[in-house]
Amino acid sequence: MKLVILDRDGVINFDSAQFIKSPAEWKPIPGSLEAIARLNQAGYKVLVATNQSGVGRGLFDMDTLNAIHEKMHKALFAAGGRVDAIFYCPHAADSQCDCRKPKPGMFKRIADCFNADLKGVPCVGDSLRDLQAGAAMGCLPLLVHTGKGERTREEGGLPEGTLEFADLAAAVDFILGRS
Repeated sequence: MKLVILDRDGVINFDSAQFIKSPAEWKPIPGSLEAIARLNQAGYKVLVATNQSGVGRGLFDMDTLNAIHEKMHKALFAAGGRVDAIFYCPHAADSQCDCRKPKPGMFKRIADCFNADLKGVPCVGDSLRDLQAGAAMGCLPLLVHTGKGERTREEGGLPEGTLEFADLAAAVDFILGRS
């Protein structure tokens, strides 16, 4: 089974320091939806692993998070793509959960749900914590320079073997070129 794990905010859609709190605020990064569609056409299952601490902070509720994801699903469908599953951590940053990236809990759930070894599975993120969570499970860390990616690159400390790309479309070119 071919898997790719994507962060959401800053990779698929534009990020916001104030959080994406409504479907109206969810706007895809140009080329990201088409990139996901290309992965789907090549036989990849595309999974999203996203911290959504806005739920735990009370900035939006689960119905709103579901509505945001519904907008993403519809936009992807219109572009000929799909996300096969969304894994999210709703907890605030100060919680002691094991699912909030950089902890690998969401990635462990993905491995369990898909009965898959994540060694070498591309994990695309724009922040250090996205890459650390994937690397802890043996994923191949791919940093995109959209979202927080430029700042993440400048701050350094990336997991060993991290590859860098301008955006999700460029990362997908690489993924499809090696399969």
